Amino acid sequence: MNAPETLEIACSKAWPPLVEDPLGEWRLRWADGFTGRANSVLAVGDPGRPVPEALRTVCDFAHDRGIPPMAQVLRDSPNEHAIAAEGWVEAKRHHRGHEVVVLTTPLPPKRHFPYESDASGRRDATFVMKVADEPTPGWWELTLGAGEDSPAARSVLTGGKVGYGVATLDGVTAGVVRGALVDGWLHVGRLEVSPDFRRRGLASALMGGLHAWGAEHGAGQAVLQVAEGNSGALALYAGLGYAPHHRYRYWVPAPGSCEDSTS
Repeated sequence: MNAPETLEIACSKAWPPLVEDPLGEWRLRWADGFTGRANSVLAVGDPGRPVPEALRTVCDFAHDRGIPPMAQVLRDSPNEHAIAAEGWVEAKRHHRGHEVVVLTTPLPPKRHFPYESDASGRRDATFVMKVADEPTPGWWELTLGAGEDSPAARSVLTGGKVGYGVATLDGVTAGVVRGALVDGWLHVGRLEVSPDFRRRGLASALMGGLHAWGAEHGAGQAVLQVAEGNSGALALYAGLGYAPHHRYRYWVPAPGSCEDSTS
């Protein structure tokens, strides 16, 4: 596999679905509808059979579990061209954006700076930053959006070796972030700052603390995924040293083209 394919496998391990079945080198994933990454086939490498047959298997897997069939595939890759040739279309209705930029950055040396510290905001407030081994109630409250809280979501977000970054002010959770360690990478996700505490540098402080935690635990590089249209997030991460590594897209069957062959 090439470097983008290998990194996508690492990212998938950092965001573990409840069910994962191999399809050759492709990975069929299910997590009761929580996020596209955990409820799609990761179409990297060789599916071990002709692509039309592989896509029929994708459809059957999804139908059996009550989710829409969807493929996550590297942009402009041979797999993407093959999937498009079978009549699948870009998932432009995907609510978080169907085109995604994967960004990476080297991490600072171990113990370059602490991941438990105080940080002054621009309104004379001092926030306490910490990366913990267990999520706090406040972490859950900020991490999960409306309608997202479910056993499946909590399973995905707590799977593997995870650090839960939290910034608090007088006991109130002001910002959160998630970091997962896999294959020497720190996978960053779910960065969120409460509206009442934005524009105080908390996002950068949370990222700095999480980077230090990752380096302390042996990660040499960090990776994260951002919707291509999220200009604010892309600017933030560029300022923290992240650069584009590759891109992927979500694809879905055209209407009527993905019958359930098991029914």
